[in-house]
Amino acid sequence: MRRKFPVSFIISICLLILSCVFSAVMLREYSIQRFLLAIIPAVICSGILITELFIAHKNSLRFIASLNESVGVTENEVLYYAESPAVIMNEDFLVLWCNKEFDSQIMPDYEIFGNNIGKFFDIDLKELMIEGVTTNEYNGRTYKITSIVIDKNNRKMIYLNFTDISEFAELFSKYKRTRPSVILLVIDNYEDVLQNFKESEKAQVAAAIETLLEEFMSKTTGVLRKLSQDKFIAVIEEQHLNEIIKSKFSILDNARNITVSEKSSIITLSIGVGHGASTLEESESFAKQALDMCLGRGGDQAAVKTENGFRFFGGVAKGVEKKSRAKSRIISNAIQEVINSSDDVYIMGHRFADMDAVGSGTGLAGAIRQIGVDAYFVVDMQKNLSGMLIDKITEQYPDIIMSPEEAEFRFGENSLLIIVDTHNAAMLESYKLYEMANQKIVIDHHRKSVNFIDDAVIFHHEPYASSASEMVTEIIQYFKNITVIPQVFAEALLAGIMLDTKNFVMKTGVRTFEAAAYLRKNGADTVKVKNFFTSSIDAYKKKSALISSAEIINKCAVATANSLSDDMRIIAPQAADELLSIQDVDASFVIYKIGNVTNISARSLGAMNVQVIMEKLGGGGHQTMAAVQLEDTSFELAKQMLIEAINSD
Repeated sequence: MRRKFPVSFIISICLLILSCVFSAVMLREYSIQRFLLAIIPAVICSGILITELFIAHKNSLRFIASLNESVGVTENEVLYYAESPAVIMNEDFLVLWCNKEFDSQIMPDYEIFGNNIGKFFDIDLKELMIEGVTTNEYNGRTYKITSIVIDKNNRKMIYLNFTDISEFAELFSKYKRTRPSVILLVIDNYEDVLQNFKESEKAQVAAAIETLLEEFMSKTTGVLRKLSQDKFIAVIEEQHLNEIIKSKFSILDNARNITVSEKSSIITLSIGVGHGASTLEESESFAKQALDMCLGRGGDQAAVKTENGFRFFGGVAKGVEKKSRAKSRIISNAIQEVINSSDDVYIMGHRFADMDAVGSGTGLAGAIRQIGVDAYFVVDMQKNLSGMLIDKITEQYPDIIMSPEEAEFRFGENSLLIIVDTHNAAMLESYKLYEMANQKIVIDHHRKSVNFIDDAVIFHHEPYASSASEMVTEIIQYFKNITVIPQVFAEALLAGIMLDTKNFVMKTGVRTFEAAAYLRKNGADTVKVKNFFTSSIDAYKKKSALISSAEIINKCAVATANSLSDDMRIIAPQAADELLSIQDVDASFVIYKIGNVTNISARSLGAMNVQVIMEKLGGGGHQTMAAVQLEDTSFELAKQMLIEAINSD
């Protein structure tokens, strides 16, 4: 610290001296004596003034130096006896100095001097130098650590200050642990499940459910309220919700164990959780979205909705078929209204369309044409899994099937787009056609995925249905002015049902057989339909080789296809179906490669939810049928990822 005389003061002194000298010089012209009388005192006074200024300057420097020394000693004393622990390190993070509080409070039993502080604290010192602040726990206390880097004379010195924030950290932790979350619980298809039970048995079921929920809530500090016969709402704290999530919602299994009249697995729950919301209102909104996802995926599961997406648990029970067809009739009437207000209709499914996509799409197109509106099914003629069925349809109706490019060219502002057998925009045959459409209708049976189409005027989603073809068959029965549909379309729809039900084995309910009976009544020939599933001897050999390469991993058959043939898209699912016939196999997975994309086709008989496993790898599908596509992934890595997903399920 150095203080100098103000410039204005120095200038004033100089001007005063010059004024005296100038005045004396002016007197010289009149009298030498008067000149000497004036100049001598001026010179003497100036000399004395300059001398005093010089002495004063020296004294001020001595005073400042003494003051700096005193302040430096005081600073060191204050720093050493400060309430906050502190250390000084060199650039190698070796401790050169620490204050009294650090020595007594943090390191009473260790000699810290000359040691790397990283040995005692689990912190990234380099990151701390960049960020300037971090938090760390030591000896049961929480500290906020701030750093200051001093670079002097090409030597770095690092100062760390430790502020004890244990009370604040505990308060913040308690705040997070007690954050409330809303949970919505629904008993799946309560009325349909219990309609054939006696009143006493219904009361027994209701009591068992309420007892189960009370036991579930007794482990928490939350509250539970009954909204209706089959709906409940609960609010619980974060700390208890985390325990429930860790248990993977064991209440789902307990609900399935409720037995009435020696019947079990009749009761299943769908649970929506709003987690991590900023307000209770937002948490309830999250819970509603989560519950919608659960119901859209077939029920018997829990979904946790956060700002970052969804997490799913459970989903192993088979969906309970809804007995009433009132919804199909209402949907059919609504679809007809939209169709009649459109110039023409374009129908498309997912990429690499299978028989369910082609059957439901062409069957619906044929029915729409019968009510007097032009309708077309859009499919890539080269990249599909239903070549024989498409060829059969185009023989009789050559203009009903068109390519995506032609559809994109002809699509108008008042055209209607109907999407079948998928509700994921990323899987559509033509995403461009989807973007062009002002009005969209979705008809799908797959369990609801997170990235579903959310701008459809009608979203007919029925995860309990066996196939999209079954859903379309029910819809066209309520079309006005239609008595009989052409045989080829009836056979196409029946082929779609047979594919997804594995010849009426999987997910086959009363309404499935009713749809098949309607198609058989309209001339569907089961022998001709069976011929759509035939394959060549070469494809049969490849399938046999694929099956023989399978290995059993945790009750799952996993096979890897070495062949890179184009027909592997058809062979792999067939092989996966065959692998399910092996004893003690709950699910099957076939890994094959097309180009630079590694595909996994998954199948199960319901004991294992393959959709959940495929979702972990970025895919999706249904409880018993699912798949995933992995770009730029080797066979070995894909297999390793699959095994990890199986073991974590």
